[in-house]
Amino acid sequence: MQVYPDAEQLARAVAAQLAGRIAGAVKASGSASLVLTGGGIGTQILAELARGPVSGEIDWPRCEIWWGDERFVPAGDPERNDTGARAALLDHVGVDPARVHPMPASDGPDGDDPEAAADRYAAQLRAAVRPGDPGALPAFDVVLLGIGPEGHVASLFPELPAVYETKRSVVPVWGSPKPPPTRLSLTFPAIQAAREVWILASGAEKADAVALALTGSDPAWVPACGARGSQQTVFFLDEAAASELPADLSPGS
Repeated sequence: MQVYPDAEQLARAVAAQLAGRIAGAVKASGSASLVLTGGGIGTQILAELARGPVSGEIDWPRCEIWWGDERFVPAGDPERNDTGARAALLDHVGVDPARVHPMPASDGPDGDDPEAAADRYAAQLRAAVRPGDPGALPAFDVVLLGIGPEGHVASLFPELPAVYETKRSVVPVWGSPKPPPTRLSLTFPAIQAAREVWILASGAEKADAVALALTGSDPAWVPACGARGSQQTVFFLDEAAASELPADLSPGS
């Protein structure tokens, strides 16, 4: 767990560490795979990554870019996570367009069929498995995930069917409590195949969810409890998001 005074310092610190982690992965294996998130702090981190000196550390053409979830709306819609990520980061760095893998849109090749769109993205994931990956899913180098006030990550919301999925890597999500109601999301098996999962939280409205996620709970009730990397899981918080942590988990304890 890392805690910073405010959202600005949190975003700068995560961007710097992410640049180093991606650069290290490229040096070690010739490529890096990164799963992006949306939300306020997630997009702020991407903007810091684009404009800061840390961006120069990254060999962007060797990076594979994925998403943890997406609103199932038309391409280019401002609600889509990939729209925000392109504006904040991807349009400003030398990423190879062929290595950018947005989740399908509702006006994409599958039309307004989220089941088919989820299957399409799952097939892309299977095709992206690298020789060093231990299983049938990509071992992403880093998965970035925001956490919601009720503990959701990606579009895995408490008690919705997606949190119980154990076989599929990508699922449609209907009835999201946050609009829009129809989404696509990675599942726990896909997230847990990652080498590292970084959970990001800023603001006092996230404090209760952060405390539950760090003290342990049923992932069906607090999905962030199921978001764990195979090698490392790190919570990056600002002081407001860390304000409800128990004494034994508080910074400096």
